[in-house]
Amino acid sequence: MYAIVKTGGKQYRVERGQRLLIERLPAEEGSDVALEPILYRSEEAVFDKAGLADVTVTAKVLAHVRGEKLRVFKFKPKRGYKRRTGHRQDLTQIEVTEITAGGAKRAKAAPAKATRAKRTDTAPEPKRSARAPKEGKATVKDGS
Repeated sequence: MYAIVKTGGKQYRVERGQRLLIERLPAEEGSDVALEPILYRSEEAVFDKAGLADVTVTAKVLAHVRGEKLRVFKFKPKRGYKRRTGHRQDLTQIEVTEITAGGAKRAKAAPAKATRAKRTDTAPEPKRSARAPKEGKATVKDGS
C-alpha cells in the first residue's frame, strides 16, 4: 500500500515507515502533520476527490535541516561580468507514520446511466461556401 502526496509544490510517493526530506513545514519537531493525498493504492487505486476525502496520510516531523549548498555562477562573455552566489534550501525531515483509508474495502459503485436530454435551443447553421451544396437536399434538373 502506498500513496502519492503533494507538499511544497512537489509530489512524493510514500509508504509507511519511509523517511524523506521535503520543503520546510511550519510545524515543531516531534509533532504530527497531515499530508494531502493525490492517489492512494492498495488493492484498488483511489484518485477521485470523494474517495480521497477518506484517505489520511500522517507523518511525524523528525528535524528541520538545511540542504546542501548550491553554487550559482553567472557569466557574460566580452563584458567582464561574473557573479557567484549560493543557495541553501530549508528542509524538513519527516517519517510517514500511517496511511489509512476510511472504508477499508469499498465496494465499487455501478456507474449511473446518464440520459441525454435533447437540445431545445438550436445553434445557427455554419456558413457554407457558394460552391458546396447544402447537405440533405438533392437538386433535380428537369428536362422540360
